[in-house]
Amino acid sequence: MAAVTGVVRSPDGTAVAYEQVGDGPALVLVDAAGHFRQFSSFDGGLVDLLSSDFTVLTYDRRGRGASTDTAPYTIEREVEDLAALIDALGGSAFVYAFSSGGLLALQAAAAGLPILRMVLLEPPIERAEDRTSQLAFTAGLTELVDAGSADDAVEYYLTGIGVPDEIVAKMVHTAAWTAMSSVAETLVYDCLISEATSFELLAAVPIRSLVLHSTGSTDDLAGMAAAVASALPDGRSRSLPGGWHGVDDAVVAPVLREFFLT
Repeated sequence: MAAVTGVVRSPDGTAVAYEQVGDGPALVLVDAAGHFRQFSSFDGGLVDLLSSDFTVLTYDRRGRGASTDTAPYTIEREVEDLAALIDALGGSAFVYAFSSGGLLALQAAAAGLPILRMVLLEPPIERAEDRTSQLAFTAGLTELVDAGSADDAVEYYLTGIGVPDEIVAKMVHTAAWTAMSSVAETLVYDCLISEATSFELLAAVPIRSLVLHSTGSTDDLAGMAAAVASALPDGRSRSLPGGWHGVDDAVVAPVLREFFLT
């Protein structure tokens, strides 16, 4: 089945590039910080696995890949990007989002976007009311980005969010590292979304949601996923076999199919 590529315009004029394939109900995949279609969290074949049941749309979040950007960044503008994509798909859609992409999905759902059901894989939300350390982390990252130190910004971000040192070491000088460095300034965007996504906001999400976590993740990630599921008015949680902060697409696909279609 041939993929269709295109661009939608967000209300602020940002061009949001996307690709869609398949047939059936609309399903939008929202990628994590530092990722875009040419370096995607969904590269393990998820789109192919789902395209027989859904019209699957992947896209480059603003400032990444083939999408443009418009200053100043606001979460509302990025929510409008997602709204424009859903509108282009016919006015409503299912959403599957990974990691910090899940925070954007939660922001969109709380804003009233026509999301039918939502699945999130390990959205990183801290219960702590004191956001002092998070604000300091964002400030430090912004300083590196403003200085043009993209590689340092990527390392600072990855180590700061808890990526194990051995994984970071393996990424250096790889294509993945180069891809993340090319969009280093957008890592700040995900930090801003993280700062703004509280458990109070979760209470305003009316959508039936499934929050997943990997059995191979650390207790903090699993605990956050369970806490998010409990805080959502219509949320539930499920663990899946996988590695640190990740589950194979072949494992995720049938779970999405079951949750969205039954």
